Amino acid sequence: MPDSIWLYALAIVVLIGISAFFSGSETALTAVSRARMHHRARQGDRRAGIVRHLREEKEILLGALLLGNNMVNILAASLATSVLVGMFGEAGVVFATLGMTLLLLIFAEVLPKTIAITHPDQTAVKVAPTVRIVVRLLTPAVITIQWLVRRILALLGIESQPMLSAEAQEEELRGAIDLHHRSDDPDTHVERHMLRSVLELGEVETADVMTHRSRMVAVDGSLPADQIVDQVLNSPYTRIPLWRDEPDNIVGILHAKALLRAVRNSNTELSHVDLQEIAAEPWFIPDTTTLWDQLQAFRKRREHFALVVDEYGALMGIVTLEDILEEIVGDITDETDISVPGVRLQPDGSVTAAGSVTIRDLNRQFDWSLPDDKATTIAGLILYEARLIPDAGQTFAFFGFRFRILRRTGNRISAVRITPPNPRRARPPS
Repeated sequence: MPDSIWLYALAIVVLIGISAFFSGSETALTAVSRARMHHRARQGDRRAGIVRHLREEKEILLGALLLGNNMVNILAASLATSVLVGMFGEAGVVFATLGMTLLLLIFAEVLPKTIAITHPDQTAVKVAPTVRIVVRLLTPAVITIQWLVRRILALLGIESQPMLSAEAQEEELRGAIDLHHRSDDPDTHVERHMLRSVLELGEVETADVMTHRSRMVAVDGSLPADQIVDQVLNSPYTRIPLWRDEPDNIVGILHAKALLRAVRNSNTELSHVDLQEIAAEPWFIPDTTTLWDQLQAFRKRREHFALVVDEYGALMGIVTLEDILEEIVGDITDETDISVPGVRLQPDGSVTAAGSVTIRDLNRQFDWSLPDDKATTIAGLILYEARLIPDAGQTFAFFGFRFRILRRTGNRISAVRITPPNPRRARPPS
């Protein structure tokens, strides 16, 4: 009997070790960094490639590990019960339950999982070859169990959804970006907005980032060539829309480089230059086009400039490749950009802004959450919420913010002071 007891004890220790292996492997392969494994696999790390392959069939992997873990735990508990019942009679069942619960909890669950969660990448690549063998052996049983589970769920009217939808994965990614944001680190603040802006390219429309027609620089194509050349040279832009009869009737896009080439070929005889001939065909896009779709269209057509029209075909403004890139990385300025009235942070934490400043720019600069689904600019938001054209000096309160009208030009709000819910937390523009 003593010899058999030692054999049983050795078997129980081995089974607890196997259970610890299964528990640690499950934690490591679940917590491992997919990005790092992908990078290591591309560099030729064979074990990292195994980890990637195992994670591609995550449902089978977890099923096999759980099945193996439960089998060895039950077997270890059964052996311990058999030994202790032989030694202490019926009281051995209680001793076996308490003893095996304590041993399995400490040595087969908490200890291996703590090690695995502390060093997931190292643990994952070490256990991957053995786990692959286990998964291959247990796959038929796992598939059978999964089929039975789905049948039971179907009988209960419960729909199984083993994989996250695209929307859920995107929300998880947004949450991860927010989770790793440190509000006291300006660089992290900028990086967070860049990452979130990339995710939002498919949701933001060109109407939200375009240059409005009221601020467009366009040239009357019916003017003499020398006057058009003067206006183009005085403009800070390289692409200028040409219009005829009325400003909304855009007939071409004049590129400064093409204009200079034509002027040189004409031997300074500008009257011989046909500007309409060298102007490019205007490209019109609907205002509902998303920034992601427009970015792809810019790449496909190898163009950087498009005219935005509404559902009635009326010109609304222009959008450029730079506008989309600025939506991701922030303002891009060069030596030709013109300084325009924008946003200024006041000592008391409030913000003064031109009415034409977009809500998205304010949200991005100050980490606010003003809604931009009903209006594009801050003036538009005030008009939409107030349901009237306010006078200078009037104050409104929306969404926890206070808006004081500083100036009104005609029926247009030209300047406004915005006081956030907590002025001391306002962040200066980067």
